[in-house]
Amino acid sequence: MKKKYSLSFIGVVILLVLGVTGCYVNNQLGKLDGGDERQERYARYSYYSAGKDEFVSPKEIVSHPDQTTGGNPGFARFFKKSPNAPESKLPKQVLTKKDFPEVPSSYAAYWLGHSTAIIELDGYRILIDPVFGNAGPLPVIARRMSVSPLKREELPPIDVVIITHDHYDHLETETIQYLADKNIQFIVPLAVGARLAGWGVARNKITELSWHQTISHGSLKITAAPTVHYSGRSYNDRNKTLWASYVIKGKEKNLYWSGDTGYGEHFKEIGNRYGPFDLAFMEIDAWNKGWPNTHLFPDQVIKATRDIGAKLLFPIHYATFDLALHPWDESIKMVTDLASQHNIGIVTPSMGQKVVPGKTPTPSWWIPQ
Repeated sequence: MKKKYSLSFIGVVILLVLGVTGCYVNNQLGKLDGGDERQERYARYSYYSAGKDEFVSPKEIVSHPDQTTGGNPGFARFFKKSPNAPESKLPKQVLTKKDFPEVPSSYAAYWLGHSTAIIELDGYRILIDPVFGNAGPLPVIARRMSVSPLKREELPPIDVVIITHDHYDHLETETIQYLADKNIQFIVPLAVGARLAGWGVARNKITELSWHQTISHGSLKITAAPTVHYSGRSYNDRNKTLWASYVIKGKEKNLYWSGDTGYGEHFKEIGNRYGPFDLAFMEIDAWNKGWPNTHLFPDQVIKATRDIGAKLLFPIHYATFDLALHPWDESIKMVTDLASQHNIGIVTPSMGQKVVPGKTPTPSWWIPQ
């Protein structure tokens, strides 16, 4: 005879599941600093609105749902398998700790998919926007189209972690918690520090930067710079934290990391103020006519690379998450074609491949052989 469970027992189970899920999601959201303190701390910045208690983009972020290309199924699409994902596994170099030199090299880079990368410069190892899982507050949301070539548990010793902003595809709770007790300097935009502190990172390891503020780490000088974007991890914390691009200057090399950004005059300003650059890591994906100035369109990638005076272009922010309703390889095909037409050198390693930009040859791995 089958057991029958009472409605009260089922109700308790449902409440427990909801409670556990709620705690998990709340941890994923992360903490923010206090209201009164925020206004005192950030009021002096021209890109902070004390009245609204939020940071302001140099160019207004607009949305035109009626112009969205590629279909617009709304947020529900993040729960489904992407129809734009690759049909087969993408080529990649699977990495473990043993694949990294004990002493970081003077100049090298490893792209790990989307906007996650390891840069070795002047004997230091920098980890940027480390995300090894999916890009949402629950494991079923915004699933990866391609598995990371490196597990977070296989990360080599890291000197500096840089975060561009707090969106889920750039800031991952589990990875920050994993790195929290390591001897690492965490560099983040204004107000993002509270997120990291809430996940166990000691405050003395966290440096918050305003735009055009510089911090040194040994021979490295790391400067936060503007982008046209926004921030937030829930429906009610939009723009409560700042977002940034970064200038990473070593003894001989000057690098630029775009972060997420729409096109704007900030690129010329950055070029004039901090350029020229030996290499520019530029986001190339998640553009759409429905949100025209949230990310760079392929032609704007080329224009921005020229604006900042970069010798080489290193595409990032693609081939991992379906964020803009277009085929996974559309952006890289368009950007490489445009770079060729405009005589811009381009570095396109497969995920996990170690490259010395300008020296290591990189094939068109996205084209089926």
